[in-house]
Amino acid sequence: MTSSKIEINSGKYFAYCGIGGILACGTTHFSMTPIDMVKCRMQIDNTVYRNLTDGLHRIWKHNGIQGVYQGGLPTLLGYSMQGMGKYGFYEFFKYEYSQAMPTANKTALFLAASATAEFFADIMLCPMEAFKVRLQTSGTPFCSGFVDGLSRIYRSEGLHGFYKGIVPLWMRQIPYTMVKFASFENIVAGIYHSVLRRPKSEFTKGQQLGVTCTAGYLAGILCAIVSHPADTIVSKLNSSAQGTSAGQIVRELGMRGLWAGLLPRIFMIGTLTCTQWTIYDSFKVKIGLPTTGGN
Repeated sequence: MTSSKIEINSGKYFAYCGIGGILACGTTHFSMTPIDMVKCRMQIDNTVYRNLTDGLHRIWKHNGIQGVYQGGLPTLLGYSMQGMGKYGFYEFFKYEYSQAMPTANKTALFLAASATAEFFADIMLCPMEAFKVRLQTSGTPFCSGFVDGLSRIYRSEGLHGFYKGIVPLWMRQIPYTMVKFASFENIVAGIYHSVLRRPKSEFTKGQQLGVTCTAGYLAGILCAIVSHPADTIVSKLNSSAQGTSAGQIVRELGMRGLWAGLLPRIFMIGTLTCTQWTIYDSFKVKIGLPTTGGN
């Protein structure tokens, strides 16, 4: 397939960007389930799980492969849907905002487009995220299977059970995505302009993907730091009794508690973001589209 068959900024283009987002986010988040499992457990009780290695060892010892991949299915489904919205809507809103505000600062456009995209993407993610956190933080087996788990949440809390973490999720994901996209676009541009000092068009597609990977990891480190306190609140909120508020959790944890599990998350998000951008841009190259940023 060549780029002439997919007009840039057409409906077909945005749809393919959404497909790229599914491939980028669903697979990568699923592959990082063991690290996410330990991170969630550390956020709930950091006295039992001292660090990443200790946590993986303890979970593997007691539950084996099934234990370290607890929550894998809702992770795969939830983040596939979120990826579709995140990348597809980002490209859509970036184009729409640039048309509405042609003289606006580019970084401002990246920030506005990514924030809007993530708002909708999180609505798609939230039910599966709530289910995943229940599975990963429950002291005893939460359910006997996927359908049983969804039914248990709905019977006990109704639709609210799936969306009670939506505000903290927005608090975590919107700043995260704003940093992810704006920093990535600017880092890519900076690499071509200040490091390589040659236009993007002078490099092969493989070399461009190398720039994508490097910029993705650097952006991921920034994402992890910016969004970590809200991530801790989401994990704690979804594992707490009904009626517990985000404010109560902040007071209970304190500043130190909000940053529990940061190092595993930096490793996880850095690797995730690098891999996601590489998969996304590789997919675009495969179907004849240009890599993201640096134009």
